Amino acid sequence: MALVELVGCGALIQANNTGRYLWLQRSNSSYSGTWGIVGGKSEPGESPLQALAREYKEELGRSMHFLRLVPIEKYTAADKRFIYHTFHMTVEKEFIPFLNEEHSGYCWTALDTRPTPLHPGVWRIFEYDVVRDKINRLTNN
Repeated sequence: MALVELVGCGALIQANNTGRYLWLQRSNSSYSGTWGIVGGKSEPGESPLQALAREYKEELGRSMHFLRLVPIEKYTAADKRFIYHTFHMTVEKEFIPFLNEEHSGYCWTALDTRPTPLHPGVWRIFEYDVVRDKINRLTNN
């Protein structure tokens, strides 16, 4: 059995005041120009929640504060060497992020009008009925 080599996490962020979601446009790495969510790789010893808080601060320039955080998917690669935890996060209201060099733009949109092209990892979460259903239930609560 192969050992897990890489663990990552990300959050689909919804603003409670508008119901819209935050999307980040990648700028300087693989999949440049695609739209994704806040997140990234965990550092050694970090839990998914600790990694998410760090990535949130690095990518959005602010400390992570949320009204609700719900795990919606745990993706494991076929070779079992990569695991990615995806969360649905509800924040109080929309905000202007202070983007780092990883992103060139942002937007808040309704879930059904999300920007394209999506990063393949983000696109994949919307391809599973069970994950889409979870997101839809959380969106409507």
